[in-house]
Amino acid sequence: MAVSSQEKKSSNGVNELLTFNAENMQNNMKIIYYSRTFLSIIGGVVAGILGFTGLKGFIFYLLLMAVTSVVLVAKAKFSIQTYFDSWNRVLLDGFLGGLMSFVLFWTFAYDIVHIF
Repeated sequence: MAVSSQEKKSSNGVNELLTFNAENMQNNMKIIYYSRTFLSIIGGVVAGILGFTGLKGFIFYLLLMAVTSVVLVAKAKFSIQTYFDSWNRVLLDGFLGGLMSFVLFWTFAYDIVHIF
């Protein structure tokens, strides 16, 4: 992840200005979307192979996204304000887009393994 904020310090060591580099912010958001989409696809295939149906599959997706959020925060060394402008960017962005990929590959893998 690229650092997206810069702090200027005055002579007495106090932070005066916090700015964000838009290019680095976009790169960080792209990484989040790609990570969530990739893990949604892998999670959907795993859920289909394991035979999860109904609510079990969606609970599996929620757990997968929670683990993904924790890993992304740990990758940022728990210093979210350095890389993103808010916690919502890391915790929630890409959630619904990943859900569509998850459901698609979940049903595809389930059909291949358990029906055919």
